[in-house]
Amino acid sequence: MDHFKQTVRHDAVRVRQYIISFFKWSLIAVVTGGIGGALGAGFRWAITYVTDIRTANPWLCYLLPAGGVIIAFLYRVTKLSGHADTNLIINSVRSEDKVPITLAPVIFLSTVITHLFGGSAGREGAALQLGGCIGSFIGRVVRLNEKDMPIALMCGMSGLFSALFGTPLTATVFAMEVISVGIIYYSAFLPCIVAALTAFGVTNLFGLSPTKYVLEDIPQLNIVNILTVAVIGIAAAVLSIIFCFTLEKTHQYAVRFFRNEYLRTAVGGTAIALLTLLIGTRYNGIGGEVIAEAITQGKALPYDFILKMVFTVITIGFGYKGGEIIPTFFIGAAMGATIAPLLGLSGSFGAAVGLIALFCAVVNCPIASVILSIELFGSNGLIFFAVALCVSYMLSGYYSLYSGQKIMYSKRRARYINKQAK
Repeated sequence: MDHFKQTVRHDAVRVRQYIISFFKWSLIAVVTGGIGGALGAGFRWAITYVTDIRTANPWLCYLLPAGGVIIAFLYRVTKLSGHADTNLIINSVRSEDKVPITLAPVIFLSTVITHLFGGSAGREGAALQLGGCIGSFIGRVVRLNEKDMPIALMCGMSGLFSALFGTPLTATVFAMEVISVGIIYYSAFLPCIVAALTAFGVTNLFGLSPTKYVLEDIPQLNIVNILTVAVIGIAAAVLSIIFCFTLEKTHQYAVRFFRNEYLRTAVGGTAIALLTLLIGTRYNGIGGEVIAEAITQGKALPYDFILKMVFTVITIGFGYKGGEIIPTFFIGAAMGATIAPLLGLSGSFGAAVGLIALFCAVVNCPIASVILSIELFGSNGLIFFAVALCVSYMLSGYYSLYSGQKIMYSKRRARYINKQAK
């Protein structure tokens, strides 16, 4: 009888702990997602606003070196130079280190400056860093312990990612999957999805709708088309290795030869300004129009993906801020639209497959990539997307946009390796 009472008492304690945790994390996630949604809406508006200004005044691209000096000054004066990027957030989830709150306004302003003056960058780098700052700040306010702080960081990341991309399920899984390849932090599932959905709802209140495309040229499901799509996956894997390798090496050489941050950003900005003078403004900024054209019309110049890669590598490598994922969308979509017609597929469908396959290859997040394909393009053709991204995932090796990412399990066999991404 005493044993039965002890068992009942023990079970009651456990049930109470689960209920408390459920409400605790739901509340934290709603607050985090609400703040993240409002901040994300403001950030999306700011990027759109400065992009419209730059589009109306293309000469602003020639002032990018001056913008780089301002960015370097912001990071120098806030003592964030050299180590405040997305890798800081990823490492903080594993190490339980604190994320400086000053990073939030600095990355916000720096990304806006980069886009105002025509740097080739995205916005998700800022989203992950802003989200990490919000999660860390709220975690400190409510006095979370060191074991709970990583969940708060992932909660913030998913909220901001959802707010900027309008893909709450992708944001949820991406935040849990991107930290350590081969391990998904399931304890963060509830907080991340609540934060992502809350942020998504807040952006909808501001009138910001998610990006979605309707694919009409989906091929028949047969072995020939599956093998053809696998070829696009192979191309994406090769392209991802080239992109990640050149991005990392460009940054290393830029730091080595131009130790002064002001000089480094000025040199990189000058290079982009000269390329813009020679080529035009097609590869400055996010390049959303080119992505949309590739997906909806199947049109892309055969060298689009190469030049966008060059512009992005210089921009990010020399210290400008923003992110690499939207440029990855551009590169993957342009590559897919270019090679798909050569393989007997429509350029539009090839662009969609190339976008997803390259995204998967550079972030090593296959589950998030599958969900992204559904949220962007619907469930039709899902098998083709899955084939392309699983091929690109395996063949891309251990390269990543984020050197802070850990490869916990081998891509070739069920073996624990705990290896730093390249």
